[in-house]
This record gives sequence, C-alpha cells and structure tokens, in this order.
Amino acid sequence: MNQYVGNNKTIGEAVGGGGLLVVAQWEAKEGQADKVAAILDSFLPEAQKDPGAKLFLIGRNKDNPAQFLFYELFRDEAALKAHQESGYFKTYIAGQALPLLAKRERAQYALL
Repeated sequence: MNQYVGNNKTIGEAVGGGGLLVVAQWEAKEGQADKVAAILDSFLPEAQKDPGAKLFLIGRNKDNPAQFLFYELFRDEAALKAHQESGYFKTYIAGQALPLLAKRERAQYALL
C-alpha cells in the first residue's frame, strides 16, 4: 500500500490555520488486510481531491500488517461531515472496507 499526503503542500502549510485532526486506527479481520490495503489505495486519490481535506496520512503497521493508522486533517467540522457524506467515502469506506474490519477506533482533536 502506498502512503499518501494530500496535495503538494508541505506539512507546515497544511497545518497552518488549524483545523480538525482525526486519528483513526483500524485492524483488519483475519486474512483481510491486503484487501483493506487495496481499497485504501483506491480511496486515497479521491480523498486527496476533497477541498476540505488539508492532509491525509495512512500507514500500515510494519510488524502487524493488519493494523492501519490514519491522520486526517480537515479544514473544520463541516469539511469532515462533507467527507463522510461523499460518494467515494460511502463506496470505499462504508461499503467495502468497514465490513472487513475487526476493530475501528477514531478520535478528533483541535490543533493547537
């Protein structure tokens, strides 16, 4: 699975002006990790085009490839809501990835 950063901004440029940081941890069900990674490879290019998304980073655990870590920075709450209501989110995440997960945790943070 590739790693993706939204648009061509530096991290400093992306975090400038604050935003809503979403950190998520996923764990795929037994035997489903590669399928989840393939779904994320299709999802991320679409998510990067989202005008309210300032930054996306997704990593796959080197020691346990069934675990995925997300750092997503959105302009604000409305941008996060629009992201979650988008067609690409509903197709790739809600429709395809979530059924393959054993565990999903999310937390939201305001940047300091």
